[in-house]
Amino acid sequence: MTSTSRRLPLVSFEFFPPRTAHASRTLWRSFKRLEPYGPRFTSVTYGAGGSTRERTHQIVRRMLEESDIPPAAHLTCVGASRDEVDEVARDYWEAGIRHIVALRGDPPAGTDRYEPHPHGYHYASDLIAGLKRVADFEITAAAYPEPHPESISEKADLDNLKRKIDAGATMAITQFFFQPELYLRFMDRARAAGIMVPIVPGVMPVVDIVSASRFAKRAGASVPDWLVARFGRAGNGTQARLSVAVSVATEFTHRLMLEGVEQFHFYTLNRAAVVAQTCENLGIIPAQVKVVD
Repeated sequence: MTSTSRRLPLVSFEFFPPRTAHASRTLWRSFKRLEPYGPRFTSVTYGAGGSTRERTHQIVRRMLEESDIPPAAHLTCVGASRDEVDEVARDYWEAGIRHIVALRGDPPAGTDRYEPHPHGYHYASDLIAGLKRVADFEITAAAYPEPHPESISEKADLDNLKRKIDAGATMAITQFFFQPELYLRFMDRARAAGIMVPIVPGVMPVVDIVSASRFAKRAGASVPDWLVARFGRAGNGTQARLSVAVSVATEFTHRLMLEGVEQFHFYTLNRAAVVAQTCENLGIIPAQVKVVD
């Protein structure tokens, strides 16, 4: 695919706050390597229970100061009162951050059940409504091609997404998934339910199939047998696994582009190589791109 034969897709990249000095260097190397691909925005996650609140804030502010690409900060309901969350949101706005990815959030480490803070926002829809009262943020919500592990049905999941849109979210990003058909069927259901905002597929390039499978199980995402088998044939060599990762991610995104998808959100896991090569395989060459407002 080239830029003359098909419109280039928009991309965005997600990073997570590092825990060590070495991991911090990896993050910023990855950010700088991916920056020239012209993402619409970059986002920074929030740890379970709000455990990375300060690190998230510091990274987002640094991105804002050192790059022309607008950053988006994740914000959750977990472990904080409404007043505390509102204060964080005001700090973001005053710092010049205008985009928030608003999520309910995962339970804190050591627990397996979500419990709302007694004085906090209980659900993502409540959080989104509260953020819109603080300031006129651009707000992105989460969507689930495979129902959220705690959801009782596909319909309940869609009803929840609609509540988030009605509360003020103007875009959604999906949980990662590995089969394009899941997204296509989900979009049919979402549009039939009257959800018309952009829903951007979340793409997680897989390098380590074992750790990815564990992560997917916790997130309620299915891992197809063909993907496991493909990595099994690659063996344990790093270069072979990287090659499979790039091939799978390229085929995945290309298939969705053929169905009319024009934007992708990459869960980078703070590793740039596979994401960069996938972008280039889709025709996004650093010398050809510009930052999208």
